[in-house]
Amino acid sequence: MTQIVNWIAYDTIDQLAEAACQRVLAAAEKAIAANGTFKLVLAGGTAPVKAYQLLAKKQQDWSKWHIYYGDERCLPVEDSERNSLVAEQKWLNLVDIPKAQIYPMAAELGAEAGAEHYAKVVADAGKFDLVLLGMGEDGHTASLFPGHLHNLEELTHAVHNSPKPPSDRVSISAKALSNTEELIFIVSGAKHDAIAAWKNKEDIPVTHLCPASGVDVLLSV
Repeated sequence: MTQIVNWIAYDTIDQLAEAACQRVLAAAEKAIAANGTFKLVLAGGTAPVKAYQLLAKKQQDWSKWHIYYGDERCLPVEDSERNSLVAEQKWLNLVDIPKAQIYPMAAELGAEAGAEHYAKVVADAGKFDLVLLGMGEDGHTASLFPGHLHNLEELTHAVHNSPKPPSDRVSISAKALSNTEELIFIVSGAKHDAIAAWKNKEDIPVTHLCPASGVDVLLSV
């Protein structure tokens, strides 16, 4: 499937974070009205975390929210580099989302065991309502890196030899991340080369996400 991209630029990272926050709230309202639940996949990175800090201040029916992670580093649960720990500290621990509806990756068990465990979580989730993703300077997203080969039919991948430490990670696959009602990239910083490659439809990981609804790229560079 060909990726359909809608580019939306903001002048500052704060405006970007506010826009992302509002998009999450709108998706939640829509999903809860339609299905009684909201299934959200979180990204790591500076701009998404700023959006999470804004969400922490909102009044919502948090009991309907289900939280998933796009990827995780194979580090101890309390390591400050874990995506889950950052999201918990900045947002999830500050609101009343039931703990049983937050699904961290068991990446502390290692890449293979963590991926196997999370494949069951993703299978049970089915189609997501909203997936949030970031992008690295090399065009990677989640822990899907350029030059890495994975079984395209998997729901999750055990990732080794990450170009950024730690080398071992767990990632939801491009196929599973594309199984969503909405997909939003939140991109900030000097990533001009990767954005140019993306617009030229080069073979980098961000181009492999192809939900039927297309992707929105919210960016501040």
